[in-house]
Amino acid sequence: MNYINGIIPPMVTPLIDEDTLDLDGLDKLINHLIKGGVDGLFILGTTGEGPSLKYSLRNELIKRVCKHVNNRIPVLVGITDSSYRESVNLANKSQELGAQAVVIAPPYYFNINQSELNNYFNKLIDEISIPIFLYNQPSLTKINIELEFLKELVDRPEVVGFKDSSADVIYFNKVNRLKNRTHFSLLVGPEELLMETIIMGGDGGIPGGANMFPNLYVNLYNAAKNKDIKSALRLHNEIMKISSIIYSGSDYGSSNVINGIKYVLHFLGICSDYIAKPMKKKSAEKATIIKKFIEENHVIVHK
Repeated sequence: MNYINGIIPPMVTPLIDEDTLDLDGLDKLINHLIKGGVDGLFILGTTGEGPSLKYSLRNELIKRVCKHVNNRIPVLVGITDSSYRESVNLANKSQELGAQAVVIAPPYYFNINQSELNNYFNKLIDEISIPIFLYNQPSLTKINIELEFLKELVDRPEVVGFKDSSADVIYFNKVNRLKNRTHFSLLVGPEELLMETIIMGGDGGIPGGANMFPNLYVNLYNAAKNKDIKSALRLHNEIMKISSIIYSGSDYGSSNVINGIKYVLHFLGICSDYIAKPMKKKSAEKATIIKKFIEENHVIVHK
C-alpha cells in the first residue's frame, strides 16, 4: 500500500433511516470530497456513526464506497467493535471489497488494562492481512494507548499509521518521536489541532469538517506543510469558527459534531441529515443558527 498522508475526512454515513443508506446522497458526498482534493476517505469511524449501524449496513457501505471511489483515492474502514470476531469479519470484508486499510481503536465497553490491549492488537494484526491504522480515542474507549506498548506495535510492518484523537499535543509529539519508518502516517483527529500538529511533523489529519468544506482543510494542510504560517493561521481561524458554531450545543460532543456536519451537508444539497440512534437530531433553533452561519460565511463555504 502506498503511503497515505494529507486530509482524510472521517466521512459521515448518509442515511434515510436506521436501516437504509441514502445512496444518492452517498454518491454526491464522495464526489464532493474527491472534487475538494482530499487524499483519502475514512468510513465507519466515530463521525461515520460506525458503532450505531447494523453489520449488513456497514458491509453495504463499504461495498458502495469502494465501488464509487474506484481506486481514485484510498479508502480506510473503521472496524472497531466490542466483538473481536466482528472486527476480524469487517477487516476481511473490507479487503475483499477493495479498501486499502482498516482502522482499529481499543474495543469499547469493558475496562481493560494495557497488557490486555496489547495482546488484543497483536492477535488482530496476526489474523488479518490488510494494512492497519491504530486509533487512539480515549474519550470514547476509556483507555489511552500508552507509549510503551505503542512503540512495539508501531514497529510491526503491518501497522502503517496511527490516528490520535486524544487532543493531547504532548502525547502526539511523543508518538511522532517513536516513528522509525519514513512511510508511517501519523494523523490527528481534532481539527482544532490540525495546523500545529502538521507543523510539528505530523502527516495530516482526519477532520470532520472536511466533509463540509474539503478545500479549506486541504489548503490548511498544504500551507502548514509548506511552513506558510501566515496563510495557515488565517485558515486555522476559519476552522475555529466552524468548531465554535457548527459543533456547539447542549448535547454530548459526538452528537453535536455529527449533527452539525449532517445539517450543513443537507443545507448544501448533498445528502440527508438523518442521524442514527442513540443520538437525536438537533433542535430547530440550532439548525437556524447553523444555516445563518453558512449563509454569512461564503469564504468558508467556497474556500
